[in-house]
Amino acid sequence: MAHAKAARRASAAPGTPGARSVRAVGPAGNPVSVDGGGPLSHTTVLLHEAVDAVLTSPEGCYVDGTFGRGGHSRLLLERLAPAGRLIAIDRDPQAVVYARADAALSADPRFQIEHAAFAELPALLAARGVAAIDGLLLDLGVSSPQIDDPARGFSFRFTGPLDMRMDTTRGESAAAFLARATEQEIAEVIRDYGEERFAPAIARAIVARQAEGPPLTTTAELSALVARSVRTREAGQDPATRTFQALRIFVNAELAQLEQVLEAALALLKPGGRLVVISFHSLEDRIVKTFIARHSREVFDRRAPFAPPAALRLHALARLRASPAEVAANPRSRSAILRVAERTAVGALA
Repeated sequence: MAHAKAARRASAAPGTPGARSVRAVGPAGNPVSVDGGGPLSHTTVLLHEAVDAVLTSPEGCYVDGTFGRGGHSRLLLERLAPAGRLIAIDRDPQAVVYARADAALSADPRFQIEHAAFAELPALLAARGVAAIDGLLLDLGVSSPQIDDPARGFSFRFTGPLDMRMDTTRGESAAAFLARATEQEIAEVIRDYGEERFAPAIARAIVARQAEGPPLTTTAELSALVARSVRTREAGQDPATRTFQALRIFVNAELAQLEQVLEAALALLKPGGRLVVISFHSLEDRIVKTFIARHSREVFDRRAPFAPPAALRLHALARLRASPAEVAANPRSRSAILRVAERTAVGALA
């Protein structure tokens, strides 16, 4: 199972698994709205810090790789010059529909939104004549509109179909995976992507339940089954938290997608261009941390001890956490980690 060793060492954050961008505060610690409120509203964690980090030139070309409800994109557009350009992507077709229905965004010639996954970014940019960019911003995890919509199946707090796909137009749902997978496969997913110590018991209960009757099809059914299988509960955390996180990460191939877009960033960023990533659990953050470290540390070839070290492709610039004011306004932001790296000129496009 890919990422197994890293996942077993990872710790899942309490509460809604991998939740991102649920509330923001401004520089003075005051809440910041990004979409006008209303049903399934959405605001952004580390909003100003992320935009400050990624923006190096108002005339540059930037990519918001996780549009969501546009918190980062809107602030970037406020700070871009008329010659600047912002290309946003999102795997979720609902996010793309939301962006295209927004009059201000649709009327802004500097802005484009596309329905795409991380792995599709290089081809998408090439098709639009973009060979290099000045910054890439990624706000990982699942967003508030996704969590709070029962029809998406991301949360154990609501009864809905057991779907969990970020892109509802393709791929296998969580219910479909559980219906076809073996007990061992289910246990590995829950263990590796949720660090759930009761993974074997949960997998055994899922397979037994589906052998005796109809398959699991709703979030409520899975949540209740997990609760019966977990012998002890962590304080302040629903027993289904780790299982839901694990299935969501697996169904959406989130870690593989992240690895692909990080590698793509090396090829796409101009010298001096910035990579800014906000992570919400240790599986994601470990991948980002390791990637930046691998390309920003001197590596010597042991076979040629007197040779110069390999040239650095990145400079690690910062690791930030939410301020006390933001954490007080939004406890979910406590787990957010923002990492910033800058592309060197080594092997980069001019």
